[in-house]
Amino acid sequence: MGFATKAIHAGQEPDPTTGAVAVPIYQTSTYVQDALGQHKGFEYARTQNPTRLALEKNLAALEGGQAAHCFASGMAAIDTVLKLLKAGDHVIVSENTYGGTYRLFERVLRGFGLDFSYVDTTESLNVESALRDNTRMIFLETPTNPIMAVADLEGIGKLARANDIRLVVDNTFMSPYFLRPIEWGADIVVHSTTKYLNGHSDTIGGVAVTARKEDAEQIGFLQNAVGAILSPFDSFLIMRGTKTLSVRMRQHDENGRRVAAFLDEHPKVQKVYYPGLAQHPQHERAKQLMTGFGGMIAFETGSLAAARSVLDNVRLCALAESLGGVETLISHPATMTHASVPAEQRLRLGISDGLVRISVGIEDVEDILADLDAALQRA
Repeated sequence: MGFATKAIHAGQEPDPTTGAVAVPIYQTSTYVQDALGQHKGFEYARTQNPTRLALEKNLAALEGGQAAHCFASGMAAIDTVLKLLKAGDHVIVSENTYGGTYRLFERVLRGFGLDFSYVDTTESLNVESALRDNTRMIFLETPTNPIMAVADLEGIGKLARANDIRLVVDNTFMSPYFLRPIEWGADIVVHSTTKYLNGHSDTIGGVAVTARKEDAEQIGFLQNAVGAILSPFDSFLIMRGTKTLSVRMRQHDENGRRVAAFLDEHPKVQKVYYPGLAQHPQHERAKQLMTGFGGMIAFETGSLAAARSVLDNVRLCALAESLGGVETLISHPATMTHASVPAEQRLRLGISDGLVRISVGIEDVEDILADLDAALQRA
């Protein structure tokens, strides 16, 4: 079954009662039992809900996993995955990771006894050098946010298997349409479903897709025990989004390539970070791992004043946090998505005050280019 067919049909059989094509929103907290201990597979909505279950089956199929569990946010999904560990365990993390992930790891989970090392994951040798006797997880973001570094997923996957270490990959930027990390050795894939999976900037959610039965069972237990579940209505909205994922991602990719090429030639832009450009340091790897390059781009303007001028003068591009919506969003990582990362660490990673991130939407690309050009000319 092809990807687009899975996106539309997996987990989304017509409603057996009415024949409804769209899975209904089961807005209920509990379910009547036929007799003591006899029910229809549902007892209490924190534990299970038919709308959420349909979405979970859909996302598991798209990522090629055994199971999926949906949460109230991407951060709730990551937090639950990290609860597979115990105090004293060590985690290797992509050094240029999302600011919210860094905040969770450093300001919350480190206080519960977990230890984190941040390394350049573009080379598996760096990860191997960071291994300790108590390393229990490798957490990759690829491409990284916002510098778009592409991890050595194949090499790290082999390293993780050889050392019996869980490999977790945040696949939010690429979506399963362009990258399926389980095929490269990942044990767990996480997403902020808020982004490309939903695609319409109207809901918050997260998912953890598991390749191993034992991880699926434990995350299912944690989902029920902790209770950070995705609501039925949000599940419905994200399922609506996944139905059009393949066509949306193709347009994001087509527009992204055009915008990256335009920025690369623009005299007011000093550097462009986009795996689809031939000069990107992991361009060949990106072609090997991914079937497209997507719509996420970062570019260097040279100063905070120049970045501010661009951000203040765009008209079509919306100055806002988040990404992956049908509309083009533009942001300033240093003060928005990565404000929780210490300034010296941001600068070392290339997240300067002049860096701008753009999530290229699916509007007519000539309109996006005209808006960016007009704003850059004023910088």
